[in-house]
Amino acid sequence: MFLFKDAEKAKPQSGVTLLEVLIVLSIIGLIAAVIGPRLVGYLGRAKTETAELQMKQISSALQLFYIDMGRYPASSEGLATLMTSPAGASSWAGPYLESDEAMADPWGRDYLYSQSEDARGFSLQSYGRDGTPGGSGEDADLSL
Repeated sequence: MFLFKDAEKAKPQSGVTLLEVLIVLSIIGLIAAVIGPRLVGYLGRAKTETAELQMKQISSALQLFYIDMGRYPASSEGLATLMTSPAGASSWAGPYLESDEAMADPWGRDYLYSQSEDARGFSLQSYGRDGTPGGSGEDADLSL
């Protein structure tokens, strides 16, 4: 009898049931499934916009190089001449960019630079997320 009275006085243990945990996990999973793709889309768009801004910055640096040197870097010299003086260049006043990292696109590949045929201009490109010519969306080529 003594044991029976103690059982009546015992309070049920407070806690969370397995069903409640599963419901909460399901709700979190649904929220992640809805929000996740949107966040990935924003990240991709941000990288494309960053690449466009970096290309404008490099273009400005190339213009400063042109003002100082009277020419754009040769295709063989590439964008490296914005950071280090070409041999025998007494009028070079660089570096024209803050760091070498500015010469790589947000996907980790170097921007493609070439001097125009008439040496009066240049082209600057990034092949986008996929790194190959062509594409659309995040894989689209960017150029100046």
